[in-house]
Amino acid sequence: MPGLLLHCAGPLQSWGQHSHFNQRDTAPFPTRSGILGLLAAALGRSRDEPVDDLARLGVTVRVDRPGVLLRDLHTVGGGLAAAATVTTAQGKKRSGDTTTLLSHRYYLADAAFTVAVTSASQATLLLECAHALRAPRWPLFLGRRACPPTGPLFLGLVDDTLHHLMGLPIAAKAPRAGTAARTVDVLSDRPLDRLPLPDGAHGSDPAEAAHPATSLNDQPVTYHPNRRTYRARPLYRRTVTPPSQQWGGLGTDYLQALGDYARRHFDTREGNRP
Repeated sequence: MPGLLLHCAGPLQSWGQHSHFNQRDTAPFPTRSGILGLLAAALGRSRDEPVDDLARLGVTVRVDRPGVLLRDLHTVGGGLAAAATVTTAQGKKRSGDTTTLLSHRYYLADAAFTVAVTSASQATLLLECAHALRAPRWPLFLGRRACPPTGPLFLGLVDDTLHHLMGLPIAAKAPRAGTAARTVDVLSDRPLDRLPLPDGAHGSDPAEAAHPATSLNDQPVTYHPNRRTYRARPLYRRTVTPPSQQWGGLGTDYLQALGDYARRHFDTREGNRP
């Protein structure tokens, strides 16, 4: 199946899942709404434009590094004049010792994910997204504006997307000799029982991966700021033990491994480079 390959990595990421008011959480991996919103930003779509075409794309995530959960404490409204403090639900201003609000915001620190965005019937949309990711209309971020991506975000537009998702170098160090084999999780909105595994890899029971593990409320209906709406969708999960040579390391080691893979498997001519 054709599709886009993305590498979501940065000092911080935050993929909101149940965020409300002063509690801003993060899912442990990129959500559908976050990835499709990133594509919408690259295309230059405003928040009130339809996203029905993007919502039909499939999203599959490989967890290269889960990262570390980080909580950041923010204060809002403190030290301001009464007229400039936070407005209450009744439209009034807070007074006295209640003018300062605490906001807890959660991030994934030092996480890395490889993402496949696929479609069997929307070749034109995939091509438009590929061009937009090379030259985005608006800045791109990993869930929140404070979380810009590092390294190559767009890896390429390819034909056999899931094959390359599972074959690309993993942005993490290989396990030390003599230690237990390390696994990566693969999460998708589609069944994973037929996930193409690279030579030497081992996957969890495909029968279990054919059925949803749970559901997430991250299927975007509209990003309109005044009526943002999402629907529930199934989440499929499969655990894979990659071959030792697939661990690409960190920093320049990973970039070197990524470049070697691209030269062997992608069309890297001048007009087609990611």
